Amino acid sequence: MAESVVVNRENFATVVLAASQEKPVLVDFFATWCGPCQILKPILQKLLQEYDFTLALVDIDQNPDLANEYGVEGVPDVRVVTQGKVIPGFVGVVTEAQIREILDNLDVKSSLDEAITQLQQYQNAGDLAQAKQCLDQLFNDYPKHPKVAIAAAEFLLHCQKPTEATRLLNTIPPDDPDYGAIAAQLRGRIFLQDISQTEPASELDQKYIRAAQLALAENYEEALLIFLEIVAGDRRYQDDGARKAMVTIFNLLGSTHPLTQKFQKQLMLTLY
Repeated sequence: MAESVVVNRENFATVVLAASQEKPVLVDFFATWCGPCQILKPILQKLLQEYDFTLALVDIDQNPDLANEYGVEGVPDVRVVTQGKVIPGFVGVVTEAQIREILDNLDVKSSLDEAITQLQQYQNAGDLAQAKQCLDQLFNDYPKHPKVAIAAAEFLLHCQKPTEATRLLNTIPPDDPDYGAIAAQLRGRIFLQDISQTEPASELDQKYIRAAQLALAENYEEALLIFLEIVAGDRRYQDDGARKAMVTIFNLLGSTHPLTQKFQKQLMLTLY
């Protein structure tokens, strides 16, 4: 069972070095006066709930000898200990995703990721009853985790419930460093899906719907060409819907994608 322990000179050899023979230990050198340490602490505690590692907490003011021995110059300084060896981890505050990568490289399994994989297997197999049961357990075990909200939104989309999916995705703050962009991309897909499923009443509607369908099929360049043509012809169409659809595709592709850079310039020239 994952746990956190307060470490000092007397117990370091036992609860860190010896214990690391059984499972990895993350040693968090911190100080009570350190603001970044207080930011990092809940991230580590959160990951401790789903990964099987030991979190060893070393207050450098109470244990200056340990800090000096391991060359700690700034806090937070997190070291990784495995098989009795202390290796560098990271200094300062890093994202949850970066710490997950470190744990993955140590082959430490996430119970949350394993449960989400099981949910997706049930979903792909069409066993929605088992998938729903798995999802209920996830909400019970991780009630406020953004990863669960995203998995639930994907399940709801699979069940053709985009409104409920959007409501869940909206609980994730846009500025969340690990999950905000993922939630935005899913909302973008829902937006394109809504367009693709509308009934056309004109030739322009047909073009608009066709572009959304192409985007959902990941034929982004042709979709962007059609949306750009609509913007050039009638900016007010569908409450500026074609421009919004283009921005949605830019978000799906990312700011560095060649199509994003190409069509952002063309969109700006068309608008101004």
